[in-house]
Amino acid sequence: MFDTNTLVSAALRVGSTPHLALAHALATAEVGASASTLAELEQVLLRAKFDRYQPTDIRKEFAVIMRRRASLFVVGEADVSNVSPPCRDPKGNQFLALVEVCDADVLISSDPDLLVHDPWNGVPILTPSAFLERSQVKP
Repeated sequence: MFDTNTLVSAALRVGSTPHLALAHALATAEVGASASTLAELEQVLLRAKFDRYQPTDIRKEFAVIMRRRASLFVVGEADVSNVSPPCRDPKGNQFLALVEVCDADVLISSDPDLLVHDPWNGVPILTPSAFLERSQVKP
């Protein structure tokens, strides 16, 4: 499971630690997503401020790849509103709900609002670097 910030970093900086973490996860595990997390990824990737890092068509293709490669889980409003303990940033609750719905082994995040919850209900929340280290992959 990856949060939007980490996926955006992976899309914008090929070869970066977030990119390597995503590549490793896609090669070795099931990466989960929900309709809302994929929609947020697509929306964020289209921001003009990212034009200087990657062309729009490359960013769109990244979102298409994530749609194809991620396993889609249904996360309802009730799942998000019942997250306990909740994230201090309410936008993070969609990722915590997804962790719960898909019974994730780990959430990979660069967001301090999510990282502060490590572990969340027994599920580790790791930076991309910590995930690679735990997986014994050298960045």
